[in-house]
Amino acid sequence: MLTLAHFFNVLIPEYTATGAEPVVSAVVMDSREVVPGSLFVAYKGEQVDGHDFVAESFARGAIAALVARPIPGDHATIDFRTGQPLPFPLPFSVVTPVCLVVSDPIAILQASARAWRARFAVQVIGITGSVGKTSTKELTHAVLAQQFDTFKSPGNRNSILGLPMALFGLEPHHQKAVLEMAMYVPGEIATLCEMTQPEIGVVTLVGAVHLERAGSLEAIVAAKRELVEALPAHGVAILNRDDDRVMSMADFSRARVFTYGLDQRADLWADRIESRGLDGIRFVLHYGRDHLHIQAPLIGRHSVHTALRATAVGLALDMSWDSIVRGLQQTAVELRVVSAPGPKQSLIIDDSYNANPESTLAALNLLEDFPGRKVAVLGDMLELGYLEEASHRLVGRRVADVCQELVAVGQRARWIAEEAVKAGLPPHHVALATDADTAVPVIEARIQPQDIILVKGSYGMRMDRIVTMLEHKT
Repeated sequence: MLTLAHFFNVLIPEYTATGAEPVVSAVVMDSREVVPGSLFVAYKGEQVDGHDFVAESFARGAIAALVARPIPGDHATIDFRTGQPLPFPLPFSVVTPVCLVVSDPIAILQASARAWRARFAVQVIGITGSVGKTSTKELTHAVLAQQFDTFKSPGNRNSILGLPMALFGLEPHHQKAVLEMAMYVPGEIATLCEMTQPEIGVVTLVGAVHLERAGSLEAIVAAKRELVEALPAHGVAILNRDDDRVMSMADFSRARVFTYGLDQRADLWADRIESRGLDGIRFVLHYGRDHLHIQAPLIGRHSVHTALRATAVGLALDMSWDSIVRGLQQTAVELRVVSAPGPKQSLIIDDSYNANPESTLAALNLLEDFPGRKVAVLGDMLELGYLEEASHRLVGRRVADVCQELVAVGQRARWIAEEAVKAGLPPHHVALATDADTAVPVIEARIQPQDIILVKGSYGMRMDRIVTMLEHKT
């Protein structure tokens, strides 16, 4: 059970628990997520300083806050900063709510998460890549849960800030943990691996996500490779045989390499893929002499790779085929692509959470599988660096192959529109909008009864607002 004693032990190694320390119900960084018993971590970001929300967190029921400076208010304060003598002998009684003043709250959060994970004999499966991390995590969890008591990192808590908070959900009964690992700059995945100690690592594919920050595709490859490099010799590196950048990581692994893909040279591969739109996919799975016909409630042909990754983890853990297939067929897997009713009896394919070239092309491939007239509502893809224009134009060429209408939202999406017209989409079937709010009337004027409408763009474009507004017009 997580108590304040755990954090005191990190701050003062010689601290001895009294048994009276209060239980910590959650570790959060957003005051809106505070529940009674929470520990609030004050993070100073570029736009928001968490120290401004300590009082609100205490009002919501937080029992402690990790802060970098004393906060005025009607609460206890203990200063653990270097050079500050403790104003009390050990052990000490705890009065809550309390501010724990430290030199670096994030460093203490990470050290506390590392120490918490180290308490358990759980086997960790780490998942990274430019796209497909969350869907792979969810499906892998569904597979492993058929035979093991399995933990997964919740939601999108996959970053250098989010994953440490997620780790406090680990409990002694967990046998496996499936953890999603994201990076914004090189070195972050190495830090996450040092914290979580993965034995199995899965790499999805490498694309131009966060290229603006990383600087080059080579830097992104090196950053994602940190997971493969961190695996122990008795571990397994599960790599995408269809992505040369991912396969370049094989030489950097001490662990056994296991490959998956559509390439028959892979250890695990698939063919005879049939997408049935929202009704799922069918394919044949090949592994050695085994050939299995699979039907799964996954959306789009690209989801075959998700199924292959989850299957590969199951095989690495010597799971039975019955358990693996049963996991692949779970309908409760949380995927980001959902459908919603739209105006004029249209169907909205809501993939608005985020976008990059690879995931947008995959979404267009999914759209192509649907019968009827197709409309793409595509927003800017952000943080693509020097590949920004080329990536948007690549998407534009695919739009011309698949769609009858295009609404491009944002300044960068104009490149999508320009290229779609060059590739043959009639100009009068292409429209521009500056943002999500102005896009809605443009879309309404262009859709026809029973159209299939794909909505996708980077999170900063708030394309989810388009979906919400269109739903309200049904």
